[in-house]
Amino acid sequence: MAGVEPDHLRFNILGTLEGWAGGTRLRFGGSIQERVLATLLFEPGRIVPVTRLVEAAWDEEPPTSAAHQVRKAVSELRRRIPRGAGVVVTDDPGYRVELGDGQLDLNEFADLLRVARAAVGADRTAEAEAALRQALALWRGPVMAGRGGRVIEAAATAWEERRLTAAEQHFELRLAHGEAAELVGDLRDLISRHPLRETLRGHLILALYRSGRVAEALEEYAAVRSLLVEELGIEPGAQLARLHEGILREDLELALPSAEPLPAPATAVPEPGPADRGVCTLPYDLTDFTDRDEELRLLLEKACEPGGEGTRIIAVDGMGGSGKTTLAVRAAHRLADHYPDGQLFLDLRGFTPGERPLQPVVALESLLRSLGVPDEQLPGDTEERTALWRVTVARKRMLILLDNAVNASQVIPLLPASSGCLVLITSRGQLVDLDGAEWIGLGMLAPSESAMLLAETLGVERTAAEPEAVAELAELCGRLPLALRIAAARLRNRPRWTVAHLVERLSHETGRLNELSTGRRSVTATLELSYQALSAGGRAGFRLLGQHLGTEIDVWSAAALMGTSVREAEDLLEDLLDAHMVQQYALGLYSFHDLVRSFARSLPGDDAGGEVPAGRLLPYYLGATETACEVLFPDRLRMDVDVLVPSASELPPLRTAAQAMDWFDREYHTIQLAMDREGDLADPACVVRLTRNLAFYLYTRSKPDEQVSQGITAVRAARRLGDQRLLCLSLNNLGVAQWRVGRFRDGIDSVSEARRIARALGDEVGEAMSVGRLGLLHLDNGELAEAVRCLEQAVVLRRESGYVTGEADSWANLSSAYRRLGRYPEAVAAAEKALRVNRRVGVPDREKPAPNDLAAALLGMDEPERALAVLDEHLTPGDEARQTENHALTLALSAEARQLLGDAERALRDADRAREIVGRSGVRLRASEVENITGRVHRRAGDPARALSLHRLALDHATALGYRAEILDALTGLADAAEELGEKEEAVAYRERARVLAAELGIGEGAAE
Repeated sequence: MAGVEPDHLRFNILGTLEGWAGGTRLRFGGSIQERVLATLLFEPGRIVPVTRLVEAAWDEEPPTSAAHQVRKAVSELRRRIPRGAGVVVTDDPGYRVELGDGQLDLNEFADLLRVARAAVGADRTAEAEAALRQALALWRGPVMAGRGGRVIEAAATAWEERRLTAAEQHFELRLAHGEAAELVGDLRDLISRHPLRETLRGHLILALYRSGRVAEALEEYAAVRSLLVEELGIEPGAQLARLHEGILREDLELALPSAEPLPAPATAVPEPGPADRGVCTLPYDLTDFTDRDEELRLLLEKACEPGGEGTRIIAVDGMGGSGKTTLAVRAAHRLADHYPDGQLFLDLRGFTPGERPLQPVVALESLLRSLGVPDEQLPGDTEERTALWRVTVARKRMLILLDNAVNASQVIPLLPASSGCLVLITSRGQLVDLDGAEWIGLGMLAPSESAMLLAETLGVERTAAEPEAVAELAELCGRLPLALRIAAARLRNRPRWTVAHLVERLSHETGRLNELSTGRRSVTATLELSYQALSAGGRAGFRLLGQHLGTEIDVWSAAALMGTSVREAEDLLEDLLDAHMVQQYALGLYSFHDLVRSFARSLPGDDAGGEVPAGRLLPYYLGATETACEVLFPDRLRMDVDVLVPSASELPPLRTAAQAMDWFDREYHTIQLAMDREGDLADPACVVRLTRNLAFYLYTRSKPDEQVSQGITAVRAARRLGDQRLLCLSLNNLGVAQWRVGRFRDGIDSVSEARRIARALGDEVGEAMSVGRLGLLHLDNGELAEAVRCLEQAVVLRRESGYVTGEADSWANLSSAYRRLGRYPEAVAAAEKALRVNRRVGVPDREKPAPNDLAAALLGMDEPERALAVLDEHLTPGDEARQTENHALTLALSAEARQLLGDAERALRDADRAREIVGRSGVRLRASEVENITGRVHRRAGDPARALSLHRLALDHATALGYRAEILDALTGLADAAEELGEKEEAVAYRERARVLAAELGIGEGAAE
């Protein structure tokens, strides 16, 4: 940037905010920088106070640091703009921009209006018309795309008024010089956005009348009169009334004036006319082209690059309704001057409702006729016509736009051989057989582009009034230009509808496609043509894939859904990708555009019916989750999978823990949806095993509420199946989930039933599991004696049953029970046994609870150095995403140990970080523990008021759960903090409550203190 001269700078504000340094587009940073720059550009050369820049940057109440942030924004702008200090200049009490000629479109617009005004005054109408045309061409949409906030919007309103006045004057001059029919389309378009402008309505009525469309002119007057009466309660003004009366009287003064060409303007170079450019059959360029700026820039760059010896071919592909034709037509108009021998347009009707694709022989006839070849010289067959076409355009510089192509064989005969020609092609699929073509693919519009298109087609006033509804409308339309334009048309035709009302109607997927239809334009009709172009197998696969519940579809789930091999599924997905019926944002992952999915689900199914998708998906997901769990949780209890699942070759390759966890993260929501949709119709054996696999993932990712929900589903399915062994396992898993959300009594009921079933079956492993989990639930329910009894029994039962990692869990929980009772040496010994067992079997991820229990016991024995050594060995930054609540507890205990060792600053930082992490985890059980520890850290740091607040939070959370052990710690912490604050009575009350609770828990008074 530093090498770009200031006179190469260019700023555009009449549309999206743009800055250019040579051919490089500048990036200004965030919205604050953009609003500050826009405000300065509205007043070039003038001082804008900082207070006004603050108003512009924040719509709501600005922060106290607003002035400082504005100065930072100016500094950032200077850094991003070449020689920015000379462009954005400090000038107390604010800033101003210094720009030269040709560096700001706003200045050019104002200068051209002055030229036009002077020319009209001197009766130089041609010069005035040329200046107005150039001025209006500078506008690319609403200022800042309508997203500048109220201060900028207020400033922009005045300029928008000047724009409309200029447009009205421009139409008036053209009408005065004999134009009429050619103005109707542009006038209708502008009126659709400004329906109450009577001058524009008068120009349209006059243009219609002079075009011989008297009835339409009278209808237009009736329409504007009705609108003015309904909206404003007034009749049309005198000028419109006189025009209406004149038409009724057939006043000769309204007749078309002599169509004399405009004389050459005295101060402007005339644009090439039709004779200069050769024949031109391009469609009109949309005046509200506000999207695809980046794609347009890319297309124009490709077109202007030095070419080889052959014809340059640039092709635009995208799904139906993505705006391919609009983009290509806009580019063709921009490039027209480079191809003076002609610009031809031909619709090949590859996807035109009610018509068959144009055959090459017919297309060649149309092209040759456009160039003036008489009928008698037209050959009969395709080859001879191709030869004549290529001879006719040889050594010419022509632009040929071939729209709506269906395949390469339709296009190849139409390609000229001249190196001076440019061929633009649009197609729904990429024509892979078309050698030498450069491709530009169109996806969805960006959210900002969608909002801009709606603002331009619907009107800035209407969209600005409902910004949130406009954003939601864009998403419901899938950010697809066709759908957005149809939605805008529906709203324009229904002025009493709000945007929110249409959003509500579109929110129902079954009726969405019906809403997106107006006149001859319909999203359904557009997609239907793409669908019918697929093979029979492709259509069947497309219908089935539409039933997939995931936002992303991989080849393995697609194969399971369609009942094909993975290779066949991938081939179909790639065919759909080529046809733009699916999208691909990552290798191997495909997704439907929202409207395409709605269309697929609206299609009638085959004989297989709607039971196929989930009936095939659940066994597939069972097989895939088994593979993932084998990698992530190798120590879990093995159980037979009595369900037919796909073979290993039909499952995703999940070889590493990272691959398995990424797969779970991506697919979990889809698995849930598939299970919900199947409900009680699903194979219960499959559901029980699948929910068990999900429980491991949910525990690791700290999703306790979802773990409870899945646990209930598993128990219900096991009861329906009548398999007591699976019911025992499911009840045990549900009990753990209920423990994690603090539903201790519910958990005790679930696990007690599991224990009864295990005893009846003689299932030693199941009984050992149940006894251990009962111990954990009794522990946190404050029944410490019963907890110790169960956990000591569980250690023996699990060792005898051979479930070694379960034995380690019981030792860790027993350590916690001993610590709660103040039996710290026994707590340390139990935790060390848990660590030794885990290390012996090599299960690092399951070590996390045991180090926490050991460290807590060591802190109870006043050995912070040993505690910190244990914690540091197991504290790794990456653990935040897995078993989040355990990581938070590790960090909190570490903070307490560091503080006791003198590292006060690190201790406070780690303690607060632990609170933030546990709050994010959603595991309420650990929140009170971390809050109590953090409270102690703050009290020792000399902040008893903060400690009091944290212990109160801990007390509230623990009380809501019935977590009596942590209630005791919270009361003790509150007593200590209140005492340091001099609140003696409160401290005594807290200590008395703690003493009573400690006695209930079987804890000695000293331990409670």
